[in-house]
Amino acid sequence: MTLTEQINNDIKTAMKERNQPKLAALRAIKSALLLAATEKGGGSNAEAEEVRMLQKQVKQRREAAEIYKTQGREDLANDEIDQAIIIEQYLPKQMSEEELVKEITAIISEVGATSPADMGKVMGAATKKLAGKADGKDISRIVKGMLS
Repeated sequence: MTLTEQINNDIKTAMKERNQPKLAALRAIKSALLLAATEKGGGSNAEAEEVRMLQKQVKQRREAAEIYKTQGREDLANDEIDQAIIIEQYLPKQMSEEELVKEITAIISEVGATSPADMGKVMGAATKKLAGKADGKDISRIVKGMLS
């Protein structure tokens, strides 16, 4: 089952359950999927593109929640956080810290990096290999710690 089919089925279920927060999040995902598919000339999205799009949706929701919190709008911030949690359910399982360190160690030895000047090479390889499995900030933090 593709992501689009799964989203459509979950939208139907959320409508039957009258679950408005979940329905809003699922409709946002569907909208982003349709927009991405039509931008590139029709057809369906590749799995990697779908994961990037979902990560972007989660990031947008979290940033909006932070803005709402700074403005004292806890009700809107909670709605955004709830939607982010729902969207995260469609992302692949995130790697643990130990798994991430192990993968980055292998990438560093593969690239032959020895100093902080090689961070760009390591980050390029790591973001490609770990796309969707780990947050870029976490990757950067670990790489920086290992190379310094």
